[in-house]
This record gives sequence, C-alpha cells and structure tokens, in this order.
Amino acid sequence: MRDAPGAGYRRSLVHFAWMCLFSSVPNGGAKVLEKTFEEWMRYRDECLRRMASEPYPAGLFCNRTFDMYACWPDGSPDTTVNISCPFYLPWFDKVKHGLVSRRCGADGQWVTVNGSQPWRDYSQCEEEMESTAEEEGTRRLMVSFKVLYTVGYSLSLLTLVSALLVLTVFRKLRCTRNYIHANLFASFGLRATSVMVKDALLERRWGMEVVQVADWEALLSHEAALGCRAAQVLMQYCILANHYWFLVEAVYLYKLLIGAVFSEKNYYRLYLYLGWGTPVVFVVPWVAAKYLKENAECWALNENMAYWWIIRIPILLASLINLLIFMRILKVILAKLRANQKGYADYKLRLAKATLTLIPLFGIHEVVFIFATDEQTTGILRYVKVFFTLFLNSFQGFLVAVLYCFANKEVKSEMKKKWQLWKLDHPVLCCAQ
Repeated sequence: MRDAPGAGYRRSLVHFAWMCLFSSVPNGGAKVLEKTFEEWMRYRDECLRRMASEPYPAGLFCNRTFDMYACWPDGSPDTTVNISCPFYLPWFDKVKHGLVSRRCGADGQWVTVNGSQPWRDYSQCEEEMESTAEEEGTRRLMVSFKVLYTVGYSLSLLTLVSALLVLTVFRKLRCTRNYIHANLFASFGLRATSVMVKDALLERRWGMEVVQVADWEALLSHEAALGCRAAQVLMQYCILANHYWFLVEAVYLYKLLIGAVFSEKNYYRLYLYLGWGTPVVFVVPWVAAKYLKENAECWALNENMAYWWIIRIPILLASLINLLIFMRILKVILAKLRANQKGYADYKLRLAKATLTLIPLFGIHEVVFIFATDEQTTGILRYVKVFFTLFLNSFQGFLVAVLYCFANKEVKSEMKKKWQLWKLDHPVLCCAQ
C-alpha cells in the first residue's frame, strides 16, 4: 500500500478499537493502544540515539530521519531504502519479516506526495484487516447489545423520573413506604445516568482523531480518564445501592406482613444508612485497590479478580438475603391466606405482589451469573450472559417504576383525582377538546 502517512494517523480511533478487538491481542483496544504508544516511544528514542551517534556519509544523500512511523538511515540518491517493519506494531509477530520502503530522489531529497507528505510503501507491515463472517457477525451483535441497553436505560430513566415526580408532588402519597420507593427509584435513575455518561465519555475519547504525539499523550494520560473513572465509580456505587435499597424494600415489607410494631421514623433513618451508606463501605476499598494496583483506563478490566470480588460479594450477599426474605414472605402470605384473614390490609398484599415479582427477577440472575464473569466466559455462554445481564439491568428501572408507582391503585386513584380537579379548574380547555 502506497499512501501518505498522515492518512493512517488521522483515522478515527473507533476503527482502531475494533481492529484491536479482533486482533490476537486479548486485553482490549484501550490497553493495546496504551502498550503500542509506550513501544512507539521506545522505538523513537532508540532511533534518535542511533541517528545522533552514527557518522554522516560524504557527498549527496537523503538525510536520516524519523518520520513518526519508521527510523530511516541516510539514503543514496535515486535508490529505494528498505528497513524492517517497526517493532511497536501490535501485530509485529505477524509481519516481522516484512519491509517498509522509501524512495531517495536523485536530488538527495526523500520523495514526497502532495508536496509535503513523505511517500512510503508499508504494505508488508499492515495486518490483514479482512474480517471474517464470524467477526462481522460478532461486531453487529455487540452493536445490537449497545442499542438494547441504551434503549433500556433511557426508557428506565424517563419512567423513573416521572415516578419520582408523582411521589413527590402528590402530598397524600408522602409516607415511609413511598419514601423507600423514591430512594429505590433514585438509585436506579443514577445508575442509568452513570452508564449513559460513561458511554458518552468513552465514545468522545476514543472517537477523537490523533494527529500529533501530544494528542496520543493526552489521550492515554490519567487525566483524560478521570471523567470515565468517576462515571465508573458512580455506576458501581449505584449498582450496590440498587441491591441494598431493594433489600430495604424486602425488610420493610416483611415487617408489615408480620405486623411488627415499630417507629417508622426511626427505622427510616436506618434504612437510609443501609441503602446509601452500605455501598460506600465497599466502593471505597474498591476505588483504593483500583487506584493503587490497576490504575489503567476506565477501571473496567478485571485483571486481579480479588478486587472484583470487593464489589461482587456484597451484591451476592444482598441477593441471597433477598431470596431468603422472599421465601419467608411467601410462607407468611400463604399462612394468612389459609387463615382467610378478611381484615388484612389490601395495600400490603399489593406491595407484596410487586415485591414478590421483583425479588426473583432481581436476585436469580445475579446468583446464576455471579461466578461467570466476562473474563471467564467464552463463546455462546458469554453472549447469553451478556444479553440477559444487559436486558435485565437496563429495563429493571422501568419495571420497578411501573410496579411500585404507575400500577399502584393508590397512585392511580390520586392521579385520577388530580386530573378531575384540573378539568374542573380549566373548563374552557376541556370543552375546546
């Protein structure tokens, strides 16, 4: 391939990330880029030292140079200079016997194209980029997954914000039970926001064009990753908050069902500590471990699984407790139904129905996939896990808002009353319709 070097360096890094994904390097596009840049720096420094130490030839010649791609020695006029492919290429093992060429003109100047860009032939140093049908299918599948969870989180966020407005605007809905629902909605909303912000930051970062060395240094610096890491920390915190606010829902329901006498005001403060405080206990050591031991990119890779378990163990614990409470609640409900207690509060049964619907959905997939990480699963199993995890996680907020708010008879009754009052206050608008 004969081309100006600028074209290769100005390509979008999104394309390069896909290239790294399908190359033989297993650690992901971001890590490949970081390693490649480090090797390029070493190659450049060795080239500059060699150029400074070697004597110059006599007569007319093309000057030794480093053209940002390869290190060129002095060239004789009207000849082609061949050197080995640079070792910093991620696929160097495949092209180590290949050559890259430049032409030295009869006037002692390197041949250029468009008057400024140096001409070179680096076709032997390029990796085969012809994607197979399987690779193309995988790429389309991953794009479909991204569309799936983006739609899910967007729908969930819209529904959750609407549910929060309903619970806060209508005064008759203000009670401990709905305060707990509102906190659960907030945790899901923050999670959806953090995921979408993280995706936007990643797309902006890896979608930039790189022209100069300073662009690479800025791209791969720790400062450039701060926003993405902050979104990652918020996402992990919100995932934990989801589980522990759901645990609060289960505990509150269990207390209602067994008829426990307690001060809701005092317990609500404990619920706040459990829902928002417990995640901090685990996120802080996880952040410290990532910063000290795996301070690379967006902290999304799990090279040392011990750090990953700092987050996953409390999630597994909350899921298991929820399942135990689920079974206990089911036993209580069945006992009360057999006793045919007519005075049993209807709202408790409705709350129980919603929670019993959500607990299995919220807990079972966590328990099933807790030991099957992305790093440990391959093939069809990995795609199945990714699909169910992304689908359930992204649409959970929507399901929670619908079951705890919009499908709630109390909420629907209050909204209907407000609508009737609004129509009475605005008869002209209603008649015009």
